[in-house]
Amino acid sequence: MIRTSAWEEHEQAVGKLRASYAAIPSGAPVRLAKKTSNLFRPRADTTAPGLDVSGLNGVIDVDPVARTADVQGMCTYEDLVDATLPHGLIPLVVPQLRTITLGGAVTGLGIESTSFRSGLPHESVLEMDIFTGAGEVVTCRPGDALFDTFPNSYGSLGYATRLRIELESVPSYVSLRHVRFDDAGLLSKTVTQIVETSTYEGIRVDGMDGVAFEPGEYYLTLATWRDEPAPTSDYTGQQIFYRSIQQRETDVLSIYDYLWRWDTDWFWCSGAFGVQNPVVRRLWPRRWRRSDVYHRLIGLDRRIGLADRLDRRAGRPMRERVIQDVEVPVERLTEFLDWFDDAVGMRPVWLCPLVSQGTSGGKRWSTYPLEPGAPYVNVGFWGTVHVGPDAPEGPRNRAIEKRVHELGGHKSLYSEAFYDQDTFDRLYDGPNLATVKAQYDPDNRLTSLYDKAVKRR
Repeated sequence: MIRTSAWEEHEQAVGKLRASYAAIPSGAPVRLAKKTSNLFRPRADTTAPGLDVSGLNGVIDVDPVARTADVQGMCTYEDLVDATLPHGLIPLVVPQLRTITLGGAVTGLGIESTSFRSGLPHESVLEMDIFTGAGEVVTCRPGDALFDTFPNSYGSLGYATRLRIELESVPSYVSLRHVRFDDAGLLSKTVTQIVETSTYEGIRVDGMDGVAFEPGEYYLTLATWRDEPAPTSDYTGQQIFYRSIQQRETDVLSIYDYLWRWDTDWFWCSGAFGVQNPVVRRLWPRRWRRSDVYHRLIGLDRRIGLADRLDRRAGRPMRERVIQDVEVPVERLTEFLDWFDDAVGMRPVWLCPLVSQGTSGGKRWSTYPLEPGAPYVNVGFWGTVHVGPDAPEGPRNRAIEKRVHELGGHKSLYSEAFYDQDTFDRLYDGPNLATVKAQYDPDNRLTSLYDKAVKRR
């Protein structure tokens, strides 16, 4: 019996994708037929069949000598790491949640603690095959218009079927230092210093992120890869990672557990389901302590409206979902956090420094124009705020959009957005996006980025 090679299986999967695209009626929304999602924006229902990407969820090849991998677009980072880590390799940036896909992180932006030195996931992509609105698979590379416009396009230019990415060598363990700051300004200065030197107090820093628990209590968690074995902590059981940041100054994790340290409790959001209660945690199956399980529970609540009914029964004001990640220039971080405390009042928030590498020509990525070489801090906040009858209009989210851009920052589009068309086009280079879309989707089969992100189509 002749075994089909991974490359042949990939070509067969692309063929299924083409066939499913041809079956979608003209004028119907084109969407992926997949069970998991890390998006947090509602969209209109459709009865049209989705794109069959069921065979595009694996790793085609790992080259440990060249330190590259050819990966299908719907492959999750969990499966990708499982394929590369036996070679002592990982992607340059591994987003914090297991079921984020490589294609999703590139077209929708991803980030993690290595982003201060390695940028964003799309900046370590060497080559991509993109299935376009014309029904064609286009191979593109850095410097090509389609490649350079693809990051932050969220399917409006097509879907990545294959990506060749760079990998980096890692040891088996990670040492952590949780450094407390009472002043956000000092934290910002320290971030800048680490970006410039890749060290803190003479020790190399390989990963950096942080948490703002409340005004006057900020932490940077500094990770250093290490070969030497040592007793490691386990935050997949009864212990909870984010709480350890306040409880201990140093720690050691396996490299695998470090990559998924945030996933077990979806940062701190598992508390909304009672999973941080010791009794509930013992009863809650370990296999269910995952971000994708919590995401499905959120989706169920949105369908049945349980939280809203409980709020009405208790006489509480309506909730507004405030689930966003924003990039703020490091020198404006204190201003943003002070404003956020007054205007929104949600804590904790995640802090993740990043430095964009820019395009192959050293320019800004057009659809998400961070200044190359300049340090930013991603501020992530995920929860709800009681605002009353105005909640459906998104008053807090609108205020956040306005403040972020007053400070020279940018906002990711995986969640709700409220911009008018002119503002959106100015912030995300709408004219260039439209030009590239017209070239690769001449019949306008794919939903535009504005219609996806703002109009919820």
